[in-house]
Amino acid sequence: MRVLILAAGLGKRMKSKYPKVVHKILGKPMINWVIDLAKYFGQVGVVLGHKADIVKAYVPSDVQIFIQEPQLGTGHAVMCARGFIDPKDDVLILYGDVPLLSVETVGRLVEMHKSSGNEVTVLTFVAEDPTGYGRILRKGEKIRIVEDKDASEEIRKINEVNSGIYVFSGSFLIENLDKLKNDNAQGEYYLTDLVGLASKTSTVKLDDPTEVLGVNDRAQLAYLESIARQKILKNLMLSGVTIVDPTSTFIGPDVKIGIDTVIHPFTIIEGKTTIGEDCEIGPFTHIVDCTIGNNVKIIRSEAEKSIIHDNVSVGPFARLREGTVLHENVKIGNFVETKKSVIGKNSKAQHLTYLGDATVGEDVNVGAGTITCNYDGYRKHPTYIGDGAFIGSNCSLVAPVKIGKGAITGAGSVITEDVPDDSLAIARARQVVKEGWAKRKREEMKNADHKE
Repeated sequence: MRVLILAAGLGKRMKSKYPKVVHKILGKPMINWVIDLAKYFGQVGVVLGHKADIVKAYVPSDVQIFIQEPQLGTGHAVMCARGFIDPKDDVLILYGDVPLLSVETVGRLVEMHKSSGNEVTVLTFVAEDPTGYGRILRKGEKIRIVEDKDASEEIRKINEVNSGIYVFSGSFLIENLDKLKNDNAQGEYYLTDLVGLASKTSTVKLDDPTEVLGVNDRAQLAYLESIARQKILKNLMLSGVTIVDPTSTFIGPDVKIGIDTVIHPFTIIEGKTTIGEDCEIGPFTHIVDCTIGNNVKIIRSEAEKSIIHDNVSVGPFARLREGTVLHENVKIGNFVETKKSVIGKNSKAQHLTYLGDATVGEDVNVGAGTITCNYDGYRKHPTYIGDGAFIGSNCSLVAPVKIGKGAITGAGSVITEDVPDDSLAIARARQVVKEGWAKRKREEMKNADHKE
């Protein structure tokens, strides 16, 4: 099967400098919701138009791109992708601004089309208020779609309406595309006119009309996000995940979470994130594109493009940046930031620390206030800390530098040279005590004030 996504529209009502289809629902652009759905069913093509170069950046490399310029209706969009149509394949038509269609619904539509040998199969639904929708008229095995503005009073009473989602026989499309006319008020070519040309058609009624809601403005975008969020959270809860407060929790469509994990309020989890079993996430936590093992605890923290192994604790107020890897039993505490760093088993950095471009061994203690000075103004440099090392509080490790296994750095040291295994490195000025100096200074200042 071929799946063609129509995504060339301007989206004026979004009042945005960006194309409508790249606006996000739960952190994922609408066009990617539709592309991911399409990939379940076959080879995917997308028709772009308005600011196509922006949309292209979101389209995977295995999706064919066609350009519609100017935009002259849905029929014209398909004409612009004529080279994508194969007479031996059926063609499923989807839309870049209709992101909530389910695999199950499209599967029913495709199955009906194949089993019936139709030229066209239309996804329809029953609308409480059908105003504005094309009505479905049947006559034997033929279907006609009458647009609301062209309908008589009698036809307007029909409440089964067109969703705009179709499966066409590829051979039928090739034979009939050129028969479309644009003799209408808009001067555009419409796919609905093709349905009336088919000799054998049928419909599949949609159970949940919210699946085919489109986005025209930001209010509708927010409404669709609320629907998507409720469905995702419900499915997670039914699968064994505890969502303490669904009204304050946002979880994206590609997130996977294991059983008995608890998600606390005011938590956002986005992207291709996987979370294991028996974890505790949040409150006030933001996670993007992370792989998280079992029995992990992340409190009031941020993590992006990081790998967190089993039995790790993070936070509060920690920030794991891209490239962070935390191995088993690591502890990352309050106000600790990591970037492109690998932290070995049982190691800990509990307070006020920055670890950038660092490789930290197992059983390492990183004292409070420690930083890796990884940037010299031109290039980034690595820091290596061996197994069992103890980094004293408030140390600055000036990269590139290696701290050996079992080594100790004295608190407040600025380490600029490698430290051998099992050594003590102290790099600070010797303490000098001048007894009575503070008292004499205060008296001196008091006398000076009196003279003034």
